Amino acid sequence: MIFRAKANKALDRAEDPRETLDYSYQKQLELLQKVRRGVADVATSRKRLELQLNQLQQQSSKLEDQGRKALALGREDLAREALSRRAALQQQVTDLETQHATLQGEEEKLTLAAQRLQAKVDAFRTKKETIKATYTAAQAQTRIGEAFSGISEEMGDVGLAIQRAEDKTAQLQARAGAIDELLASGALDDQSGMHKDDIQAELDRLSGGTDVELELQRMKAELAGGSPQQAIEGGTGQGQSQQQPQDTPRFDKQ
Repeated sequence: MIFRAKANKALDRAEDPRETLDYSYQKQLELLQKVRRGVADVATSRKRLELQLNQLQQQSSKLEDQGRKALALGREDLAREALSRRAALQQQVTDLETQHATLQGEEEKLTLAAQRLQAKVDAFRTKKETIKATYTAAQAQTRIGEAFSGISEEMGDVGLAIQRAEDKTAQLQARAGAIDELLASGALDDQSGMHKDDIQAELDRLSGGTDVELELQRMKAELAGGSPQQAIEGGTGQGQSQQQPQDTPRFDKQ
């Protein structure tokens, strides 16, 4: 029962009513063609019997004429023989006429059945096309409704893909933020050598400031006409003598 239920469900899912209707219509056309061939075969047999009847009737008429001529010539024996043969032919004619009437009746029945079947096939074709058009319209309307509502299989797959993409994006963003926080706090070592701790950064800042002050003293000495080396040494001495307790370098204005 389980196998039959699943098979029936799979068959119902794969079945297209339009294909089923077209197949039924094709079978009806084949049946109509067989009936028409049957009518043609019966008509052919009837026609063959008619030809045989004509031949027998012609022979019967010929034997009758021969019997009259023999009787006129005084040959009663020949006349009797001709009439005997004519009687045998007449019996064959009677049998053929009976068969002819039977075939003619069968032909009429088959012709009437073919006409009725043709009418049914035409009516089924009209109904088939109407059902197919209605089914196609309903199917299109259902697909449009599912597309708008987002409950179709295709739209469901698209929705799942978007959800997965959003989840992965959020996960990557969270991971990147966590790594930045760990690098900033020093919990992770920067293997590239680009990251420096806060002490090294402050030392680099102070060293950079000293270089700038020395360069400034050299330029002032050049403008005053003195030796750059003396200006630098003098500026350095003055800076050292006026250094604040906080070790912050200060320079006098000239």
